[in-house]
Amino acid sequence: MNIKRISLLSLLGLTVVYFGVAWHFSSSVLYLEIRDCNQEHYVFCGDPSTQSINFENVEYTSKDGLTLPAWYMPVAGATNTVLLVHGRGASRHEGMRYAKPLVGAGYNVLAIDMRHPRQGEGIISTMGFYERNDVIAALDYIKNRTPKNEIGIMGFSMGAATSIAVMAEDHRIKTGVFNSGFANVTDVLTESAARMHSLPKYPLMPAVMSLFAFRSGVDTDLINPESYIAKISPRPVFIMHGTSDKTVGFTHGERLFSAAQAPKEFWAVEGGEHTRLWQSNPTLAVNKVLSFFKKTL
Repeated sequence: MNIKRISLLSLLGLTVVYFGVAWHFSSSVLYLEIRDCNQEHYVFCGDPSTQSINFENVEYTSKDGLTLPAWYMPVAGATNTVLLVHGRGASRHEGMRYAKPLVGAGYNVLAIDMRHPRQGEGIISTMGFYERNDVIAALDYIKNRTPKNEIGIMGFSMGAATSIAVMAEDHRIKTGVFNSGFANVTDVLTESAARMHSLPKYPLMPAVMSLFAFRSGVDTDLINPESYIAKISPRPVFIMHGTSDKTVGFTHGERLFSAAQAPKEFWAVEGGEHTRLWQSNPTLAVNKVLSFFKKTL
């Protein structure tokens, strides 16, 4: 076998491995596992009645036809509603740490489930791109139910990124709390690939992002919150991020805060892990969130 043929076969083999790894990683982004609620992470794994919260099981439909479940927790005479938006792979349980204090402070609360394979086989995760439709449909539900209510939003991780995207365009949201959100989708996936699989950014990630976009129909430029969070101003934002976040590094929170325009607040939670800022100091976390909503909603 001559050198030229060996070189061509080696190049072909490396190309197959390169695209194989890129395809596998893009699949891990798109396709989520169905997992039970993790009480260590979410704290409250039952429905709102386990916290003695009055609630209704409701459904809402996104513009692309997905019917999704939610918990609506009404307060008699309330003039404001807070929408809780979970992160990637999570569920409406994620925001329930804050639900009872919000209800106790006089806010209606809607905790939604965004699209996930739990609702139907083949549903993909798009890091917030199509999930925007789910948040917009939840806003429609709130406005149909309580037309005069003003709306605040609290998002976690991918839910924070999605909420920023929606709030930048939808002025029905008057104020936003963003917990552990990412600033740039390519950066956070690159960091995840390095952390979990020791994979390099180059030459791998350009292929991963191209396959992710091709397979899902996503425009990745539209899921980089750092690029448009400034559009939210003059509506206020509160960014909270843990210094020990290994899933979405603390620098993402700093970048979002830097890109945001006033009025804005930032809480760096020393030792806080990804979306577990409540666990670091439950009383302080609740007081910070309630204080912000009371000032801005």
